[in-house]
Amino acid sequence: MPLPNEPKIYLLPNLMTAGNLFCGFAATLRIIEAATLVSNGHPAGTLYHEAIAFILGACVFDLLDGRLARLGGHESPFGREFDSLADTISFGIAPALLVYQIVLRDFQRTGWLIAFFFLLCGTLRLARFNCVAAANSDKPDKDFHGFPIPAAAGLIASLTLFMLWLQADDRTIGPWKNALPPLLIFLSFMMFSHVKYPSFKSLNWRTQRSIPAFLGLISLLAFTAMNYQWMPALLFVSFLLYGFVRPFISKAIRKEIEEDGTEENEPPIV
Repeated sequence: MPLPNEPKIYLLPNLMTAGNLFCGFAATLRIIEAATLVSNGHPAGTLYHEAIAFILGACVFDLLDGRLARLGGHESPFGREFDSLADTISFGIAPALLVYQIVLRDFQRTGWLIAFFFLLCGTLRLARFNCVAAANSDKPDKDFHGFPIPAAAGLIASLTLFMLWLQADDRTIGPWKNALPPLLIFLSFMMFSHVKYPSFKSLNWRTQRSIPAFLGLISLLAFTAMNYQWMPALLFVSFLLYGFVRPFISKAIRKEIEEDGTEENEPPIV
């Protein structure tokens, strides 16, 4: 017999969240396996690539779960909590462990603290987000206050992929790896900064764009797929910088980039 307060679990959004969680778990396993290979003097480049692919895959699942929930009007407290728990694994533990294994383990206790600091800030941000979302459930904010943790994890993973591509080495990523610890600390503070980023919540399955804009988007996706070694890093860096230049962009351009292209008087699609 179900409990009287048993929460309802909406299938499709939570399946996407489960996919997010699986990717984070798989990335963590690959990083641990890579640590074992490196300690035995064997190349681990393939495992690093797989871990990065899983982290970026988790970003895709995280993007889809919210869209599916809003499409069906099925946003729920259970889904919000489940999503945050999955995000802690995929975007907190996995990228922190990745950077620790690549470079921070050389600094021993200091490396522990830096990796944990990123995980702590990411978890606190998720907790704060849930509190704010619960308090403003009737009027969700269109902006993220601070850099979102999925974007932070995607930036770390994509830049690591870019460094591996530059170095073409199965064991190390060269001297550029020393940029990862400062980046980890910077992103930790950015997650609690007052810089606003668009949530793109108004972009959904009913969003309309012109044919040239649609073709441009398809071209961008195809170009990213063909240049996966460096293009994701460029996109995540661009999103990071967008928060800083956003206040200086005209409202008309911002609306075109961030908001739904459907007309306000258009009847809803049932």
